Amino acid sequence: MVQYDTRVDEYIKKAASFAQPILTHLRDLVHEACPDVTETIKWNFPHFEYGGSILCSMAAFKKHCTFGFWKAALMNDPKGILEFVGKTAMGQLGQITDISDLPADKIIKGFILQAVKLTDDGAKLPARPKPEDKTDWAIPDYFLKAIRKNKAALKTFENFSLGNKKDYITWVTEAKTEITREKRLAQAIEWMAEGKIRNWKYVK
Repeated sequence: MVQYDTRVDEYIKKAASFAQPILTHLRDLVHEACPDVTETIKWNFPHFEYGGSILCSMAAFKKHCTFGFWKAALMNDPKGILEFVGKTAMGQLGQITDISDLPADKIIKGFILQAVKLTDDGAKLPARPKPEDKTDWAIPDYFLKAIRKNKAALKTFENFSLGNKKDYITWVTEAKTEITREKRLAQAIEWMAEGKIRNWKYVK
């Protein structure tokens, strides 16, 4: 059973005149290639879902349209037709201003069928790498001088992750008075000598 969404009908009707035939054609190709696809509107533009996952999407702008696949990074594209969006795994057909800008129907359907198979196979996109912490920070000389006097504390500190190191340094350096700073530094060295992280009390 073909599952259309009237909101997609309205989206196409409201699109610029050049975009309407493009969107209609792409929509038809998706349904032809995947009869079980369902339509929806997400983030204000049409998406096609299959097996509970987003298969592909299309959108119309003032001067062009786009059509893309959410798992393009896993798809076979020997001719390099898909253009990737920023650093995401999503790939699209580029800026489409006329139906003649589209690849052959066979190619588009091939991409759609690849996306369907990826969903059927339960393929997962690789996890995004965590952004590097580029915050400027440094270990104060007085901090290093103090922990070097305690071999156990120094060894613990050197084996800490970047986050654990920063927890101690921030705690010490944010002290508002020198007396408080010295007390915190002494406490930090004592805890590190025992192999403890700054917030060890909250670790279950």
